[in-house]
Amino acid sequence: MPETSPRVGLFVTCLVDMMRPSVGFAAVKLLEDAGCTVEVPEAQTCCGQPAYNSGDKADAIALARNVIAAFRGFDHVVAPSGSCGGMIIKHYPELFEEGSVDHQAAVELSERTHELVSFLTRVMKVEKVDAAFPAKATYHDSCSGLRELGIRAEPRTLLASVAGVSLREMTDADVCCGFGGTFCVKYPDISDKMLEKKLKHIHATGADTLIAGDLGCLMNMAGKLKREGSPVQVRHIAEVLAGDRATPAIGEAE
Repeated sequence: MPETSPRVGLFVTCLVDMMRPSVGFAAVKLLEDAGCTVEVPEAQTCCGQPAYNSGDKADAIALARNVIAAFRGFDHVVAPSGSCGGMIIKHYPELFEEGSVDHQAAVELSERTHELVSFLTRVMKVEKVDAAFPAKATYHDSCSGLRELGIRAEPRTLLASVAGVSLREMTDADVCCGFGGTFCVKYPDISDKMLEKKLKHIHATGADTLIAGDLGCLMNMAGKLKREGSPVQVRHIAEVLAGDRATPAIGEAE
């Protein structure tokens, strides 16, 4: 690897670590293929978003401080999640008093942090990937990636370069699936109605594969698809871009 290769710290995320490690391995492959040197700091923890969303500022601050320390010194920090990426980029600076050492460190980290697909396209200038994944696919725009980070065209651009992918846009691709982190726990009935509408739009495309960039959204949709006996498979975009067809779809037995 050339000495000029960007040194990237991979923020794995809790869900990827505990529920879907294949997304992390796919992210490493994509980053290395783009010319990055990738490291995974063992000291990393949850980004603190669940605590932050629930009003537990004290624990959110403690977790943020740990993440800031764990990723000090990397050229870039990359997360295969718009949700966790949005927390670090948009909300870490809000946790600390302006002018404080903590605030300065949070701002500095936020400026080095990126969601995976946006990093590949915006920073590393990747326009296509060398992968094959035969699928009639539809893409769901997760709320944090779209609304906090402005990610929309980037995943579609890279998916268009994957051999075998035929992308079919669904109605209201940018509407929430009903997960919303703790929203689905606080308001399960409303969440389920939102999810029902999302699944109708997915099925209307005739797609056999659902793709998105946030594992929380994907697990939420995969669960209901499975309960309904739907044949639609669910995949994280990193897995598709890396050509990972060996790992069972989300929600299937591994």
